[in-house]
Amino acid sequence: MKKQFAVIGLGRFGYSIAKTLAELGCEVIAVDKDEERVKKISDFVTHTVQLEAMDEKSLRSVGIQNVDVAVVSIGENIEASILV
Repeated sequence: MKKQFAVIGLGRFGYSIAKTLAELGCEVIAVDKDEERVKKISDFVTHTVQLEAMDEKSLRSVGIQNVDVAVVSIGENIEASILV
């Protein structure tokens, strides 16, 4: 069974991680609030979701709690990353 990863935040770092994991054959859910970033990665990963990651209900609604590993790469501020 493939490992499932979530990458939350698709800036340069998050995009690179998501794409690399997908190329290695992993299932990847890519999450960002920016529609353009979500579109840019959509051809490479298993699932894409546009939402505000600070909203716990939104994250749970896409099954984020079921992944094996979550990478939080929100570069806005450290508080946002810690809360997610």
